[in-house]
Order: sequence, then structure tokens, then C-alpha cells
Amino acid sequence: MGVTSLIRNVSKLLRKTKEKKPHIQNNYQDSKPEDPLNGEFSQNVETLRLIYDNCSDVMFRSFLLFGKTRAMLIYIEGLSDIEGIEEYVLSPLMQESANVPQPLNDFLVLKMPVSKVKRVKMIADCIESISIGNPLLLYEGESDGFSLGLSKWEKRAIEEPVAEGGIRGSREGFNESLEVNTSQLRRIIKSPALKMQSMKIGKYTQTTVAIAYIDGLVDKTLIEEITIRLERIEMDGILESGYIEEMIEDNPYSPFPQILSTERPDVACSCLLEGRAVILVEGTPFTLIAPISFFSLIQSQEDYYQRFMIGTLIRWLRYIFMVLSLLLPSFYIAILTFHHEAVPTALLLSMAASREAVPFPAIIEALMMEITFEALREAGVRLPKQIGSAVSIVGALVIGQASVQAGLVSAPMVIVVAITGISSFMMPRYIAGIAIRMLRFPIMVLAGTLGLLGIIMGVIAIVIHLCNLRSFGVPYLAPLAPLKGKELKDVLWRSPMWMMDTRPSFTGKSNVYRQSPEQGPKPKRGSETE
Repeated sequence: MGVTSLIRNVSKLLRKTKEKKPHIQNNYQDSKPEDPLNGEFSQNVETLRLIYDNCSDVMFRSFLLFGKTRAMLIYIEGLSDIEGIEEYVLSPLMQESANVPQPLNDFLVLKMPVSKVKRVKMIADCIESISIGNPLLLYEGESDGFSLGLSKWEKRAIEEPVAEGGIRGSREGFNESLEVNTSQLRRIIKSPALKMQSMKIGKYTQTTVAIAYIDGLVDKTLIEEITIRLERIEMDGILESGYIEEMIEDNPYSPFPQILSTERPDVACSCLLEGRAVILVEGTPFTLIAPISFFSLIQSQEDYYQRFMIGTLIRWLRYIFMVLSLLLPSFYIAILTFHHEAVPTALLLSMAASREAVPFPAIIEALMMEITFEALREAGVRLPKQIGSAVSIVGALVIGQASVQAGLVSAPMVIVVAITGISSFMMPRYIAGIAIRMLRFPIMVLAGTLGLLGIIMGVIAIVIHLCNLRSFGVPYLAPLAPLKGKELKDVLWRSPMWMMDTRPSFTGKSNVYRQSPEQGPKPKRGSETE
């Protein structure tokens, strides 16, 4: 009986627990009230009051329209233009008049001195209007509301991009206002072929996301694919373009970015002219560009503003130092551990003497120094600007010198780590530099266990991974793999501007030629008259 009663009690307890388990609902259903406004003025106002209950910054301003009709103006402090409301809305509409213009709704739409007046019929449209700073006007006897284009909020001025500085070129950068960012694109590309499609993403933030492209240059299937990937995003909010990037990229488990981020309008416009698409997100200065290739991460906007010979030289320096940043510590570890015969005798004796008092193997020594260097670099980024650079530089000097004197690391290892750190700074895109820094550590482990064979295996694995990557269907190593010989003129070197007369084949299929061919400079020789 005791066992039977125990089983019975346990079953009752499990049944009660199951009954108390809350039902999980889809929070994204009914996220927007789809009920329309009705003809009852008081009921519409009460509905909006209930929606904005406990919202002290939402103002409900009641007044008499032309001294006869009850009206309500609803707006949010800090998002609406208070001076414009007083001058262009309340002041003319509160004047008592014997002859009230009829019909009144036509007067509000056609004669009110406000740039944008939009009739709204749904409660969801009313909420959207109020949320973006446009005051909502309701009055008695009218079932619709009127959204007045009087939004105004504080925004950061246009400044030089911090992460993408340069010697020559534009000093303007995007800011957190979507309208300002789109206007900068319009100011550079004045053609009406520049199209922009917008949508709102995020249950609570309702963040506006715009897709910019040039009609006639971009592949229509690319815009359709981007739109599909954006529309399937269902989340509480979008706070930065990084949210969008992670949700729409092809391979989220790759350390290499498949979407380029930039805060420079000239970079975004150059990509638009190549047949790419630009994704602008409200609230962030970083816009997204797709599709891209691996070589897009190596190129800088300044390559095209300098003479082509200088641009080619700097580009090759980036390639060389990118390889050094990835493989230099690994080569040093492999040679010290397995391949002493590859080092000249004099250099080998010097390195052995410097390591005589070091108690750790080369792999442990390199990992200690690399991790410390990365920590100092991140500390310099997170600290305030006034002390960040000083802490990173002084910390590196003090720790390096003290470690050598204490016999914890050797002097050649400090030199190798310093050269590696400088090499990583050559990458023009910060996210690409992080990917190289991340891959450096597993290759160091392979070098410490298998020597040069481990380095070769690591490089082969990276190349295979890059060959398999796609950015919205475009091969990541294009135009090198698959090989497009004519397009290498902007990959392995930077050809003169008058030679780059075609767009990349993977993004500019719709319109191949971007300039007339054979535009090389042909100066006249001699003088026309003797």
C-alpha cells in the first residue's frame, strides 16, 4: 500500500505541475493593433490614452478647432518640433472663425502649412506616426486621423569616420540618422535610378531598414534575396546593423565576414556603382554592403584616390603583412621546435643564447605573449581615449622589457610578436583583422605540434574554407577562384582608372561597362604653332 500511495501522489504532483505550466504564445502575433479608428472622437482618444498609459512623455493637447470643434493633438516630447506645432498647427487652428472651412479634412490636407500631412485610418498607423515624432491630430466628427510631418530630434553632426580614416578623400561619414544617411547617398548619386526600399524590423524597436541599389546595375534576384532574408527576421529589436548581419549572412560559423560594413558614403556609393546593394539601418552609422569577396576586405577607398602605382604598392604591402600577421609566430615556433637546420648557424646560436634562461617551450612562450598583446590592444580600445593609447603602448613596452629581463620570454619572441601586431594593423577593415588574429592561434598550436607540416595543413584548411564560402551566391575568392583573368586588374594590382572600364562580372552582369573604353590620356606632343 505504501508503494501504491507513493506512486499515486507522484502522479498527482506531475499532473498539477503540467497544469500550472504556462502556455507559450507567439509574441510576434498581434504585435500591431489592426483595429481601425471609428467615428467616435472620445473613444479614439480614450483608446490611445490606454495604449500610452504611464507614458509621461506623450502629450495629449486638447483644444477647440476654429473655436467650435473638439480636437486632440498627440505627440511625444523630444521627438516632435514644439515650435512648429505652436506656429503651424495650434496657432492657425485655434483661431475662432465664423466661417469654418468645409470640408474640414480637405482644408487640413491641402492648406495646412506643414510639409507632410497624411491621413491615417488604423490605430497601428496612429502609433507609428506618434512613435516617429509626427504629431497626430484627431477631431470630432471625423473618423480618420491626420499625421503631421513635424518630427524633430537631436542627432549627431556629420563627422569624419573614426574607423576608416585616410589622407585623401571625403571627410564625411554616416551618422545615426537614416534620413541623413540616405541623403548623403542621394547627394553623391543624383540619378533617379538610385532606389531605396524600406521596411520595419523589431517588435518593440520598429527599426527602419532601407535597401539601396541602382536600378539597371544590380541583379534583381539579389534584391529579392536580401528582401526575403530581412522579412523573415522576427525579434524584439534591432539596435545595430550587426544584428542584421548575423541574421542574413550565408555562413554564420565562419570567422570571415560575408557582408562588408562601412561608415563612409563614398565607399557605399562606389559599391552601388558596381552593382552591389547597400543596407542602411536606423540608429547606427555602419551600413552593410552585399555581396562582397575576400579581396573587398583588403581594398581601401584611398587606393583609388592615390596614383595607381602608389595604390598597387600599398595593396601589396597589405598582402605581405596579412600573411605575416597570420603565419609569422607559427613559423618561429616551428623552426625553434622542429626545424633547426633551416636557420643559419650564427642566427641559431644567437637565438639559443637568448632562450637559455627561458623555462617555457616556444609554443607556450608565444601564446603567453600573443594573449597579453591582444589583451593590451582590447584594453586600449575600451579605455577612454585620453588614456587608452598611453596604456596600450606603455603596457606593451613595460611588460615586454620586464619579461625579457625576468627570463620569462626571449627577446626574439618579443620582436616577432611586435612585428605581428604591427602587421595586423595594416588591414583596412577591422573585422577582417579580427578574423586573421583569431586564426593565428590554432595555426600556432599546429606549428607547435607538427611543425611546418601543421602550418601547411592549417593554410590548406583555410583556403578550402574560403573556396566554399559564398556571399549571397558570389564565390568568396572571386575573381581568383573561379579565375577571371580580366578582373585581376583590381585585385592583384590597382590598374589605372582609365583601364577599369568594366564592372565585376559577379555583381555587374546587368550592365557590364561603366565607362567608355580607351580613355587613356593622350597629350599632344609639340606645339601647334612654331
